[in-house]
Amino acid sequence: MIETRLQELGIELPLPSQSLANYLPYIKVGSLVFLSGQLPTWNGAIKYTGKIGRDWTVEEGREAARICLFNLLAQLKIACEGDLNQVLRCVRLGGFVNCTDDFTDHAKVLNGASDLMIAIFGKKGHHSRAAVGVNSLPLGASVELEAIFEVEKP
Repeated sequence: MIETRLQELGIELPLPSQSLANYLPYIKVGSLVFLSGQLPTWNGAIKYTGKIGRDWTVEEGREAARICLFNLLAQLKIACEGDLNQVLRCVRLGGFVNCTDDFTDHAKVLNGASDLMIAIFGKKGHHSRAAVGVNSLPLGASVELEAIFEVEKP
């Protein structure tokens, strides 16, 4: 049970974030759920703004990535009608790191989310991934994550 696993890990999911522009937080196509990018916000308040490598360390970036994952899971829970046990696997995790020009530890930052995904879902949490450095993100966020999950068909 995923809810039990979240409790064991001491994780309480935040309230789902509202879309910042003209897009949907998720789209279901068959058994796939495509989740729009999520920022490191907690119940509406952004936690990490600025650049990794200047304003934040890699470890702090990892925490920002974890918060982004919590927001992805909050949206996924809605897509799964409140039941995260419908998740068959995480297919892909895409991450964007707002960083300095010379920063090269994008993968280490996103491991904050990847490691947590596997801790929560076990083998179902293993995923493909992209880690991309960018010069800015919406609202000045330090990290943004998007994901694709396979879920049981309703």
